[in-house]
Amino acid sequence: MADKWWLLLFFFLSGNLSSPFFVGSVATKGTYIVYVDKSAKPEEFADHFQWYSSLIHNSLYEASSLTAAWGDEVGEEMEDRILYMYGTAFHGVAARLSEEEVERLRGKSGVVAVYPETVYHLHTTRSPEFLGLESGESSNSWVEKIGDYDVVVGVLDTGIWPESPSFNESGMGPIPARWKGGCEVGRNFEKHHCNRKIVGARVFYRGYEAASGKMKEDVEFRSPRDQDGHGTHTAATVAGSPVHGANLLGYAYGTARGMAPGARVAAYKVCWTGGCFSSDILSAIDQAVADGVNVLSISLGGGVSSNYRDTLSVGAFGAMEKGVFVSCSAGNGGPDPISLTNVSPWVMTVGASTMDRDFPATVKLGNGQTFSGASLYKGHRNLSPNQKYPLIYHGSNSSNITPSSMCLEGTLDRSIVAGKIVICDRGISPRVQKGQVVKDAGGIGMILSNTAANGEELVADCHLLPAVAVGESTGRIIKHYASSNPGASATLSFLGTKLKIRPSPVVAAFSSRGPNILSLEILKPDIVAPGVNILAAWTGNLGPSSLPTDHRRTKFNILSGTSMSCPHVSGIAAMIKSRWPNWPPAAIKSALMTTAYIHDNTFKPLKDASSASFSTPYDHGAGHINPMKALDPGLIYDIQPQGYFDFLCSQDLHSTELTVFAKFSHRTCHQSVTKPGDLNYPAISAVFPETQNVTAVTLRRTATNVGSPNSTYHPVISPFKGAIVKVNPSNLVFSPEKKSITYEVTFITKTRQTAPEFGSIIWKDGVHAVRSPIVITWLPPL
Repeated sequence: MADKWWLLLFFFLSGNLSSPFFVGSVATKGTYIVYVDKSAKPEEFADHFQWYSSLIHNSLYEASSLTAAWGDEVGEEMEDRILYMYGTAFHGVAARLSEEEVERLRGKSGVVAVYPETVYHLHTTRSPEFLGLESGESSNSWVEKIGDYDVVVGVLDTGIWPESPSFNESGMGPIPARWKGGCEVGRNFEKHHCNRKIVGARVFYRGYEAASGKMKEDVEFRSPRDQDGHGTHTAATVAGSPVHGANLLGYAYGTARGMAPGARVAAYKVCWTGGCFSSDILSAIDQAVADGVNVLSISLGGGVSSNYRDTLSVGAFGAMEKGVFVSCSAGNGGPDPISLTNVSPWVMTVGASTMDRDFPATVKLGNGQTFSGASLYKGHRNLSPNQKYPLIYHGSNSSNITPSSMCLEGTLDRSIVAGKIVICDRGISPRVQKGQVVKDAGGIGMILSNTAANGEELVADCHLLPAVAVGESTGRIIKHYASSNPGASATLSFLGTKLKIRPSPVVAAFSSRGPNILSLEILKPDIVAPGVNILAAWTGNLGPSSLPTDHRRTKFNILSGTSMSCPHVSGIAAMIKSRWPNWPPAAIKSALMTTAYIHDNTFKPLKDASSASFSTPYDHGAGHINPMKALDPGLIYDIQPQGYFDFLCSQDLHSTELTVFAKFSHRTCHQSVTKPGDLNYPAISAVFPETQNVTAVTLRRTATNVGSPNSTYHPVISPFKGAIVKVNPSNLVFSPEKKSITYEVTFITKTRQTAPEFGSIIWKDGVHAVRSPIVITWLPPL
């Protein structure tokens, strides 16, 4: 395992970073985002937008032979070419350009960089109670006891379904006077669809249409209305109002509410059937910051690219500078290592975990064996538990997975499948679509088998025919039985909702994993939160399976993904902001990370669903989110925007690359962070270089007391096989006059290890336990 990890690390460090998909070609015009140095505006222009227009205008003129036609025709083309102008969280313009025009534009004074459009994708109840935010009997909103500051959370997603009861405005006070957001109208979305809960709704589609052509309005709403369901689900998870009796076809019955039900929601629709385009995302971030959001929840991502080339990273930096907390999903690329997205240190990177709720189902074979699985099936095609039905598997009993074993469309023979339960391997096509393929071929049921990539993790789905998902080991046994017995048979049973599952939480197998290949000194993910089988509001435009053949309509749906875990953290960040309105984003992030826990409800270390072994900080980050503890963290690790900028300075970036992040105050490197590991991050990652001559690494942190003014903290440090760890000073003694103390952690090599070592440092004062995870990495000799 260690050899595999180092091989992957070497591959990525060699420069083979996967990147978001770039849109544009040599032969045609593509969308480009132009980064502009705000301070370089010539005096003859009245404002920055006039200057940006001139830059594009001149580039079109110089790159063409239209010297005699510099008039209305070029002016009309200009209007079509410029998609967005940015001026709040980011400075620049998005425009459709040819490669010749791009090259001319790059030579213009004030133009920092020009990068092509990139496409991002979505990362696709009981959680408040599981997180300790309320007792099961409580009928009052717990948020009323937290704080009085009126928080607005911006959700960048697929829009919102305003009729959902989760967005009921009952009990909400007047919209805060500082709010500047708007409610944009469009197909099936009017002004009255906004209220005191949905305080803003906007759409961003120019980048999408520039790349894909005019949208088909019979398929998509050119308005904030959500045709997909993903945005409604995430918005309700963040701040949905309490809805009693919420359920999905009887499953997960109870009260559904968001993490911060007293917060407001502003929906920014940036995702469409063709994806989420970076020019649209950047415009939404820019507008959201101008509108006055306090938190941004972004459940989407692309590949990994350098911070200065990642539009989402650049936009999030600008939002952070304006005091906005940004929470992003880590991605669903697990359990593979180095599969994270959204790894910038100024972004909260959220992985996914399970809750203590399950939806059990069983598979009973003709030989009498019974196996446990999971399902959300509810329909009229139930199978009798007292009858056995023919069972078939189209693959071999080996690890070779084939198109027919995965039940891909067009691979099943009706003459063979009709009237039978079909075993389908996971992979390539959506899980619920496999069931539709089986149903279309005449099958009466499906057993969905995990592969090695999914392990034993069970994700429940709302299938259109009786179907049960089983883990890899169970699937292997069932497939062997079906392949070796000509008369194989089985039946399926569905057992409803089960609570108090042990162990939980468990790190989801699909949750993307570290290390953070852009900077090993910044541990990612930051944290994990519930992201498996999450009940929340749903669109009225689609059935719960999201298949076009699904004509069922439900007010709630159960989904899984880091897309679901991200809004949990966004909502809890809103809760902290309500309690501590003057805290900057880094303080909120620190509170969430240093209070996270790393043990499940059996009091054992967190486990990894993909392997059933203990998870590591590369899987769970600082641990599992612990909302009530985060309200009173004791100490915080604050980072001001200049600190993040100095971190970038320590990354040996070119001056033009740094300028991308220096747009507001024309920042320069102050050397407050001389090496990446010295960023005042709540997690500590010590990296020993390839040379064995370096035997000690010292990192620095500054802790700020936000608890009792007079308090003394002492450290508890995990033992490590490969290093001795020393802390100076040995105690942190705070007073009203001394609110912040800087300490050093020195790692001295005893024996270089072939794989990273994990542990922690916990500062204790008798009331608080402020925990920072530690990772020690010895890079192998080149």
